[in-house]
Amino acid sequence: MKLQYGFARSLVPARTWPFFIDVGVAACGLAVFFTIVKTGVYWLGKPVPVVPISSSIRVLPLYASYSIVRMVLAYMLSLVFAVTYGYIAAYNARLEPWMVAVLDILQSIPVLSFLPPVVLAMVSLIPGHQLGIEMGVIFLIFTGQVWNLAFSFYTSLKTIPREMVEASRIYRYSAWQRFWQLELPFSTIGLVWNSIVSVAGGWFALIFCETFTMGNRNFQLPGLGSYIQEATYSGDVRALVAGIGAVVLIVVATDQLVWRPLIAWSDKFKFEQVESADRVKSPILELLRKSTLFSTVPGRLAGQIEEPIYRRLSRTRECRVVQPLDAGRPAKNSPGYWALIAAVTVAVVWAAAQAIYMLSSITWPDLKLLLEGAAATFLRVNAALLISAAWTVPVGVAIGLNPRLARVVQPLAQILASVPATAFFPVLLIALVRLGGGLGIGSIALMLLGTQWYILFNVIAGAMSIPSDLREVASLYRFTRWQRWTRLILPGIFPYLITGMVTASGGAWNASVMAEYSHVKDRTLEVIGLGAQIDAATDSGRFSMLLLATIFISLMVVTMNRLVWRRLYRLAETRFKLEG
Repeated sequence: MKLQYGFARSLVPARTWPFFIDVGVAACGLAVFFTIVKTGVYWLGKPVPVVPISSSIRVLPLYASYSIVRMVLAYMLSLVFAVTYGYIAAYNARLEPWMVAVLDILQSIPVLSFLPPVVLAMVSLIPGHQLGIEMGVIFLIFTGQVWNLAFSFYTSLKTIPREMVEASRIYRYSAWQRFWQLELPFSTIGLVWNSIVSVAGGWFALIFCETFTMGNRNFQLPGLGSYIQEATYSGDVRALVAGIGAVVLIVVATDQLVWRPLIAWSDKFKFEQVESADRVKSPILELLRKSTLFSTVPGRLAGQIEEPIYRRLSRTRECRVVQPLDAGRPAKNSPGYWALIAAVTVAVVWAAAQAIYMLSSITWPDLKLLLEGAAATFLRVNAALLISAAWTVPVGVAIGLNPRLARVVQPLAQILASVPATAFFPVLLIALVRLGGGLGIGSIALMLLGTQWYILFNVIAGAMSIPSDLREVASLYRFTRWQRWTRLILPGIFPYLITGMVTASGGAWNASVMAEYSHVKDRTLEVIGLGAQIDAATDSGRFSMLLLATIFISLMVVTMNRLVWRRLYRLAETRFKLEG
């Protein structure tokens, strides 16, 4: 199939297009290399915890480059961790319940709860360089990106159709081949859509991490997050609008240059027996496919790397003998296993002793305040979750099943989701102050900005993954709207919906920190809640209150995990798993 370029084709011969595309790719590569070198020189310099933030618009390109590098590194770390953690949790029955529970707890703990130990540890590990502070900030951004990616990959592995696993056993795939040719492709759609939300969560964390106070120490790094916070605190509307505009511009460019090509590319991994007539398209992806660099170099490199690996794997017993599908390895309590158990036990006992010593300074009024805040925040989180699901499920299904609607709404939804909720917080807070209102009902609205996109994009991914042949069967048998929803749509999106709800719950807990406690000019807006207590404890350096508030969040999350989410995940793995 040849692409028709219309007016452009009449000016430039078709055979010269690959040359210009390669030149553009090379220019982008040089720009990335220059940014890495510039950032590396700054990071290897002497540590400067507090960098003065200019309100000039001219510094926005430099600040944007620093923030983008932090975001990219945090995302790469998140992706590697999510795939590794999700793989172990999905295939190790002994560790699975513990790993899922830990993942649920960690994704619900606000970023500020990680802040003091992470920053102090990184500064101590890399003294004398700015790199220590930067690595602490990158790790904090990582905590805002990684959890929904891990949940998405884990859920995809648990819902791979049985006949596809049987085929991989019959064709004697090794674990390496099964990962690259079955497991990773099957989970690609979910990973791509959750990556969009993860980057949005990274922007959310960035606003916190580039400027923060920890006891009597202040940290302020150059970046868009610190620029927006400085403009908010000083009441500089012009700088605030410019900072948000820069974020929006980056988001739009990322959507067009990264996410849309990835969505179009991942559409080929859709599990269906009849190819859909409507395919997702991306002009950028079509241009890159015409590039000589992209069409030849990656394939040759992959061939040189994969061929020796597959040749060696073909001689192993795993690839020579067909293993039964349900043949599990016998549980062996090896010395390494018991050593790991002993090490974890010692670490837990030591951490518990330190926590008890730290919590000894908590008074009854402090405990009563935290209990009241836990109840208030719990109600706000669940209210935001229900409100989000009420509109995101029908809208996400409509976008995922209607290609015409998707072409219009999908880019807009991606842009709105990728703009960090914290970029809207200052504007909403200023409006609340001028209207004379507080954060009572407004805090729920602020939580919605940090939760709704997790559900929306998981529902879109679930709707897009419904095989076209099943949709055609529903049309042929003239399903009513109720039958379509109860027998096709809801069962098809159920695993993705549960993943979205779990990660949205964590997003709501994270958003509670800014939704319940914020500084605007010379005023502090605050409502009772755990988020407010965490923020106030971080500002004042009361680590005992911070620890106890985090423990309360963990207890509530564990309870919800055991009573609700674990049962729904089991239902997704059994009743709503796609089978042939």
